[in-house]
Amino acid sequence: MTDRYCVFGNPIGHSKSPAIHTRFAQQTGEEIVYEARLAPIDGFAAAVRDFIALGGRGANVTVPFKEEAFRLCDRHTPRALQAGAVNTLIFAGDGITGDNTDGAGLVQDLNTNLGTVIAGRRVLLLGAGGAARGALGPLLAEKPALLVVANRTAAKAEALAEHFAADGPVDGCGFTALAGRHFDLVINATSASLGGEVLPLPAGCYAPGALAYDMMYGKGDTAFLAAARAAGVTRLADGLGMLVEQAAEAFFVWRGVRPVTQPVLEALRQP
Repeated sequence: MTDRYCVFGNPIGHSKSPAIHTRFAQQTGEEIVYEARLAPIDGFAAAVRDFIALGGRGANVTVPFKEEAFRLCDRHTPRALQAGAVNTLIFAGDGITGDNTDGAGLVQDLNTNLGTVIAGRRVLLLGAGGAARGALGPLLAEKPALLVVANRTAAKAEALAEHFAADGPVDGCGFTALAGRHFDLVINATSASLGGEVLPLPAGCYAPGALAYDMMYGKGDTAFLAAARAAGVTRLADGLGMLVEQAAEAFFVWRGVRPVTQPVLEALRQP
């Protein structure tokens, strides 16, 4: 039987993951099928169990289930333990293993696809949920001069920064505490763009030449990128590259084969 994989999320209709993994399978000759599955907000664990019962071999996890996925797992990889969130599930007879490929995908996209150096730069990470948790360790491993986590609920950002304090120079705060501070790289790890919501960033957050990066993606600018453009930022990137790179890492975890990402990313960028 052909091995089955999927991505769980809510919402999920916008997901490009099935197209990405289908291209990876064609490129590598791996025989898999990959689908998007909508999980109820209060029924993620049941949705995972149902998919395993159908013969599922693994799954990706997106908004808003990454932290719940962590709690569901029987075992975790070191990077999943570091993040406290899971975006990749591996199903076997002895249980569920959780991994997190988000941070690896983000750093690969920034470094390789966008030519952005993180070392020595001032980085602002917006949000303190599962996406931010997955990004923090790999970002700090790149040795930024400073990494600030900002969130609507300051206490959540502060707790997340404290959790990663041993990995590098990281602070946590609310959005208002950003006034007067300037950053070379601003990453939106919230889901605000899914609803067209603009985050309340103080004026002047972007240093000259800064990159505004939204982990979300869509046709044209996301709400976050549109606001950055209106603020005068000229270097803008959505999360499609990160999506492709983290998917390639997940594909490697599942199949032991690493696909080439550039042609897949170029195909997805076509109008």
